[in-house]
Amino acid sequence: MIMPEIILTDTFLEGFRKLSPSEQKQARKAIRFLSENPRHPSLQVHIIKGTDFWEVYVNMDVRMIYLPESNVYTLMAIGHHDILKNY
Repeated sequence: MIMPEIILTDTFLEGFRKLSPSEQKQARKAIRFLSENPRHPSLQVHIIKGTDFWEVYVNMDVRMIYLPESNVYTLMAIGHHDILKNY
């Protein structure tokens, strides 16, 4: 399996900076897992119904939203569960 290229959007980076240091550490781990094995069970990756966006669990409260296109995953947003309202 070819590892996907990960692109971080400005919106994603803004959300990342708002996370606590421990959440940022968990997010970096989730990004690594996503790039190495997008089907890693801890990520609980699934499509957001009615959209082209996918959701990744960073922890029980923090989510990452990404858009997969071929072998490129564009990380659109990260934040607490309520960010899903935007997608």
